[in-house]
Amino acid sequence: MVTHFITIDVDLPSSAMPSRSAIDTLHRSILTELQQWGEPLRWAITDIDMERQKAQIEAIVTTTTDLLIPGATVRTV
Repeated sequence: MVTHFITIDVDLPSSAMPSRSAIDTLHRSILTELQQWGEPLRWAITDIDMERQKAQIEAIVTTTTDLLIPGATVRTV
């Protein structure tokens, strides 16, 4: 297994007020996006850009190869 540090941007939910539903939607969006890069070990929201409606995520993901290709099939061992 190879670990990679990545930074991605994820769209914020279009809810005007923070709610449990909006938080759940954001959480699912983050995990879905991270899984395109590998198996997420840990991640954090490091910035919120309200103008662009984006959350910046920094994460550690593992892959079975040195190459980091979004959308590649990830095998969990």
